[in-house]
Order: sequence, then structure tokens, then C-alpha cells
Amino acid sequence: MRPRHAATALATTAALVLAAPIADAAPHHGRTYYVDCSATATGDGSRQHPWTTLTEADSRTYGPGDHLLFKRGATCTGSLIPRGSGSISAPFTIADYGNATARARIDGAGAQDVVLLANTQYVHVTGLELTNPARPGGIRNGIRLRLTDYGTAHGFELDHLYIHDVRGGDFKELGGSSAVQITVEGTAKASSYDGLDIHHNRIEDVDREGIYFKSTFSKRDLVGEQQDPAAFPGPWTPSTHVRVHHNTLTNLAGDGIKLDTTSGARVDHNRVDGFQLRSPSANAGVWTFNTDATTIEYNEVSGGGNTHDGMSFDADGASRGTVFQYNHSHDNKGGFLLICPYSGAKTLDTVARYNISANDGARLVQNCAGPILNTLIYNNTFRNDASTTPVHLVQDDTGNPATTRHELVLRDNLFVSEGSGGYAFKNPTAGLLLDHNLVHGVTLDRPNPGGSSADPLLRADFRLVQGSPALAAGAVVADNGGRDYFGTPVSATAAPNIGAYAGRGLDPGRR
Repeated sequence: MRPRHAATALATTAALVLAAPIADAAPHHGRTYYVDCSATATGDGSRQHPWTTLTEADSRTYGPGDHLLFKRGATCTGSLIPRGSGSISAPFTIADYGNATARARIDGAGAQDVVLLANTQYVHVTGLELTNPARPGGIRNGIRLRLTDYGTAHGFELDHLYIHDVRGGDFKELGGSSAVQITVEGTAKASSYDGLDIHHNRIEDVDREGIYFKSTFSKRDLVGEQQDPAAFPGPWTPSTHVRVHHNTLTNLAGDGIKLDTTSGARVDHNRVDGFQLRSPSANAGVWTFNTDATTIEYNEVSGGGNTHDGMSFDADGASRGTVFQYNHSHDNKGGFLLICPYSGAKTLDTVARYNISANDGARLVQNCAGPILNTLIYNNTFRNDASTTPVHLVQDDTGNPATTRHELVLRDNLFVSEGSGGYAFKNPTAGLLLDHNLVHGVTLDRPNPGGSSADPLLRADFRLVQGSPALAAGAVVADNGGRDYFGTPVSATAAPNIGAYAGRGLDPGRR
């Protein structure tokens, strides 16, 4: 992404919360504690006599197998900051109880965090409603995971949460503001997460981030000075076994989902609808920064609110080996894909394949000024109607190709422009190569060997009909992923179709 703020400093608005060692001499067999903030008489944490405040819930040190349950239909106010940890076989679980239709609700009332899990591990949070609308404009989060000089923390699961109306300021940094904030802080002991599963959450009306990662242990040559090395000085220590999936995020001021300092993460089956709606900074739907081997697949991203940046997807600085596949992008004012290193950073080995883009505006692909190495964009289908033209097929901001190494190949892609203006290039450099693309609705101003401008006979569902000039007209791509957007197998040796559909030509009269 483009620069948003001055160098980020460590968050200082909350005191460091350390997980105290489990005090009980006897081993934990797991106890259950109940909280009902609608009750009037202070209790002992039993179901018959529940605690009535978050302060009481925070006073206990929890251990393996313990459950902290909040009554459905009741609202607690303030911050939940529990101490203690679970174990690999018996996590500490925070959930709900009771038969009320309404969820158990915690209202942060303007605190930095509704729920803060600090220097802990093996914790499962599920089923709660979290909101934080009071005193808007400060640093605000729904739920924050925080490590400070901890080492490796294992075993987190955040699922089936409803997080909404988190009214933070335009802070894109350690500490906030997000629905879900995953942070690693400190400088003395390299820290990271191993095992983090964020799934089936509903996130609505958040200023500014949906799901956001950040770590101070993120310094490596690839990142250059795209982030301040003084503020993020620790050696690159990625979080591992991270999966973000089946979440729904709507009406976000800034980004949808942003990964930072992870290795091997998977982001899949998420729905992001409405991002970059209220932030003056640059934002994207789903993006990576300073990551290795990220797979972003089966997501639907729409409603990018403006062109700064406003794309569905972004492989940002120091992103290595990011794969975007089988995604549906549509109606984003900023476009489909950004590749964006600068200030000494590099982005390399990016693949975008078998995605569908419909009515994405401004530019479909944009490159920033830094080195973009070994980037392959192939077998995607782009279609724009008259309401979204003119559109730049590629906005190439890499600068002078004689001094900037630039490797970007567009192969076997299908572009259909149904309006006037059509596709074009902005600032194209010699490092941008086209091969076997079908571009219909505009005359290209650069070579496209093996390509075509004929009508591809593209159906409304993005499949091809019999007689389409895109059938078996592409060039073979090694390691092509094995299947198309629709799940159809893709041959490793036969000439593929152009575009995201690899099947046979269909009857034009059927849908």
C-alpha cells in the first residue's frame, strides 16, 4: 500500500497485561465460571450465583479446561482482560450460556479493547457479541491478541463472534483500531503465534480495520524501509499455521483483511463487502505485507469505496510467494490487484490465477515503483460494462525500466470491455509482457503474441460457449494449480482456454 502515516510507534495507551502463572497447586481439571451482568446480587461465579461484572471475571487466573461463560441476552460493560492459559489438550474457553435469543454482549464503552488476550495461549473465544461505539476516534478494538517479548504462543481460535460498531480512529498500526487485532510487540524476545484460526465471524460497521496483523519482529532485507526500521527492529519472526476463513466483513472504514509477518497463511472463503469507505489512507480488501507463502482463495470482495487504493487484493512490500486464486472481485472503484513495493522493499513470486473480476474500476492491475520480481498473472477473466469504463488494464508505476528490475507477465487472460473507452495502459514499461491474452472491446497499444481481439462469446456466468475463440487458445503454464475457477481440471500439457473457465464450450442457448 502507499504510505499512510509517519512511522508507527509502539502502542502506549494500555498497560502491559501479563498472564500470571496458574496459582493453584493442584492440576486443573477444568472449572466453569458464569457471568450475568443483568443480575443484581454479587455471586461466586457459579451458575446459581454468577458474577455480575467484568472486574470479577478478570480477578480469576484461568487454567486448562476452564470455561468462562457469559449469559445470553445480558450486556456487560467495559473490558474483559482474563489471565491464565489453556493447554494443547484443554484450552481455556470464553463463550456463552443460556437460551435467550440475543447473544451475550460485551460493550467496551470506549475502552481500547473489548476483549484483550495478552501473553497467553491455548484460548478459544466463541459466540459473543462485541461492540465499542463510545467516544469515537480513539484507538479501539473488538478483540485484540497481544504478545510482548513472550516467545511463541500456540493454539488460538476466534469463531462465531459478532463484532460491530467499533468506532476507532484512522490508526493502522500496533494497538488499533480493528474488529480483530493480532499484534506482536517488544524487542527483547522474538515472538509470534503458532496456530491461529479466525473463522465464521460477522464483522460490521468498523472504523477502521476488519482483521489486522502487525509485528515488531519483522525486520528483513525484503522490507527495506517501507516500514520504519527503528519502530519495527526485531528479526523477522513470522506467525505460522494461520488461517482466516468463512468470515463476513461489511461496512469498513479501511482495510478488510491484512496479514503481516506470517508464513504459510491461508485466507479463504471470506466475504468482504464495503471497505475503504471512510478512511483518507490507502486500503485494500485482502492484502499481505512482509509475508511468505500466503494463499488467498475462494474469497468474494466488493465495494471498494475509492481509488486510493481501493483494490480487492494487494501483494504489498516484502510479500513473497503470494497466490491469489479462485476469487471473485467485483464493483471495486480501485480495481482488482495491486502489487506495491517501494522505499527499498521488494515483492516477488506473486501469482494471480483463475480469478473473476467484474466491473472493477480505475485500473485492473497497478504496480508501485519498487522491484516487482517474477510476477505471473494468468487465466483470469475480467469483464466491465459501460458504467465502469474507461479502465486501465495496467497502471504501471515502476519508473525507469533501465534502472528498475521489473518482471510482470500477463498470459491467457480474458478481458471484455462493453463500453466506450475500454482498456488501456498507463505508463507501460518494457518489463511488462503480454502473451496469449484475448482483449475484446479495445485496441491494444502493445504486442500480445498469440492473442486475439475477437468476441470471446462469454456467457453471463463467465463460462464460454461453443465456437468461442478463447477455447484451447492459450499457452501452457507450468504448475497451473490443476483446476479452474469452477473446479474444472486443467491439463498440464494441452493448450488451455483463455480466461478463468477451462471447460468445454457450452450451448449458447442455455444458462
